[in-house]
Amino acid sequence: MASMFREHDGGLEWRGRHETLRVEPWGPDALRVRAVLGAVRDDIPGALLDRPAPGAARITVPDLTGRRVFKNGLGSPTDALPPATVVNGRLTAEITAEGELRFTRTGDDGELLAERRAHFWWPGTRVHTPVGHGHQRLEQYFAAYEGERLYGLGQHQQGRLDRKNTVVDLVQRNTEITIPFVLSSRGYGLLWNSPAVGRVELADSGTRWVADSARQIDYWITAGDTPADILRHYADATGHAPEFPEWATGFWQCKLRYRTQAELLEVAREHKRRGLPMSVIVADFFHWTRLGDWKFDPEEWPDPAAMVTELDELGIRLMVSIWPSVNQSSENYDEMERRGLFAANEYGTAAHATWIDKGSDSRISVAFLDPTNPEARAYVWDKVRRNYQEMGINLWWLDACEPEMKPAHPANLRYHAGHGQEVANLYPREIARAFHEGMAASGNTDGMSFARSAWAGSQRYGTAVWSGDIGTDFAALRTQIAAGLSIGLSGIPWWTTDIGGFHGGDPDDPAYREVIVRWFQFGAFCPIFRLHGFRVPWLPLGGEMTGGPNEVWSYGPEAYEVMCRYLRLRERIRPYVAEQMRTAAREGLPVMRPLFLEFPADDACWTVTDQYLLGPDLLVAPVTGAGAVAREVYLPRGARWRCAWTGVRYEGSTTVTVDAPLDRIPLLLRDDATLPIAEA
Repeated sequence: MASMFREHDGGLEWRGRHETLRVEPWGPDALRVRAVLGAVRDDIPGALLDRPAPGAARITVPDLTGRRVFKNGLGSPTDALPPATVVNGRLTAEITAEGELRFTRTGDDGELLAERRAHFWWPGTRVHTPVGHGHQRLEQYFAAYEGERLYGLGQHQQGRLDRKNTVVDLVQRNTEITIPFVLSSRGYGLLWNSPAVGRVELADSGTRWVADSARQIDYWITAGDTPADILRHYADATGHAPEFPEWATGFWQCKLRYRTQAELLEVAREHKRRGLPMSVIVADFFHWTRLGDWKFDPEEWPDPAAMVTELDELGIRLMVSIWPSVNQSSENYDEMERRGLFAANEYGTAAHATWIDKGSDSRISVAFLDPTNPEARAYVWDKVRRNYQEMGINLWWLDACEPEMKPAHPANLRYHAGHGQEVANLYPREIARAFHEGMAASGNTDGMSFARSAWAGSQRYGTAVWSGDIGTDFAALRTQIAAGLSIGLSGIPWWTTDIGGFHGGDPDDPAYREVIVRWFQFGAFCPIFRLHGFRVPWLPLGGEMTGGPNEVWSYGPEAYEVMCRYLRLRERIRPYVAEQMRTAAREGLPVMRPLFLEFPADDACWTVTDQYLLGPDLLVAPVTGAGAVAREVYLPRGARWRCAWTGVRYEGSTTVTVDAPLDRIPLLLRDDATLPIAEA
């Protein structure tokens, strides 16, 4: 019989039942897998960079001449037939005559991951169910393994680090960022290389990846001896973050919202009068004339160039809020609609949501920029360049970039890159791309963007991420630790939260003052140190709104004293933070690390969710409960630890109780590491 296997351009293809399965080397110790009805497609967007040179991969195709192969799931088993193999470094793929895949560690045949049939007869391990217009509901089934732990998948608000036994929607939402990459405790990482809307089900009985409407199964898998090896391969495959600007390692001041140029400048001046450090201050939304004009309102911001100059003299950068939505009254709307630069609905008209904007007393319709269209990216960058960058601004707050459509119906959207259900998750990454490429073309390498959402590969476009519009209590603070660790394990090293949370918080409430002090301490040891929030009293959404005060002096003298202490502490450790940012750019390792990343041989480290390492040497144990004056801290095996406040030494592989009065977050230094934590 003719073989169903053939070598193809350094990879291997299997064909059967109208399906083509292609497995090809894609970087060290890694393989890309695509499965499609018909011919393999190269025109569907994904996260992977171009394929590296194949290297020394080895392909073996068995001689099946004269062998009978049953293709209907019945009859004599085909398992006895020898599989074809692709060997690429540490990773080996076996493809059976039935087209089923198994991945092993090269050398010892230890199974890392294998496809599993949904049913012994039908369907098989990969399912293509037509949904119309040449698209299918795609399902990929894998086996489950006892004791396996799975990490990553972006940022979520359930407080879980291990995603095993969860279902994760693959869709972008405020506070919920989908990045379809998982890191397994079994020694592999897997990227579902599809921006399609769907879900992943990580059950005890098996794993299932689902794309609701797409055309091709596409994933990338890598093996490594350590979790750090896997993350290095993932960064190589999807892109490294650029060098983080050193000025951005300091303190960022923000609130919802400074309404005028005078108000913003007075806060910056007051910081300096008090001798307090500040690196960034923010002009939030409604600083514009109309949503989609992408320029300052001259009535409230009469001389932004002079403002930027004064801030620069104070050593402060200005960040401006940029939204992808465009008011029908915007000066840019008609041209953008004429040129087809908006996301459209199925009938070809601009996709709409409703919003309150300046100049309107009721909700108005807005359309959304289509950043998957190169012309749209160029258009918005040209407006931003002329209205902001040319006066010295190069820090962009890409807010509401999921995008924030309500209702959100991806099935009713058409983008330049494809149908909404197949490509919708690309949106935040492509917005960041517009600003990164625009700045690069203008010769600016010292700016960055700051986004509420991201997708796989966002890191290569120099964008930081924050955790969205979260709550303002200790429960919300607790969930941020796992959220930050998870997105770091998903390839995004630049991350932070709204210190104090977003929705509420009364500066005069003693209970909330305790929350924000503890959150401020946590924030000082995040990759980015940023204060923001919509404090009470609230005003209705609209051009006149502003939240309550949100400066470090807004929370009473006791909180102020503690927060000032951590402002100064952050200044002292900025060189260490900058060093970790350089490591992130070079190696693809997160700045904020789960314990198992540094101590994978310590089983206990794989289950700790309420503490972390900032870089390799500083263990951070945030206090996340009211009234606490001490907390337990697990110290990983394989190192000795020293309290950064008292100098007391501890052996690893133990849990200790550490003092944590209101002015102290537990911090421990690894082995002989030294950092200027305590004030001299």
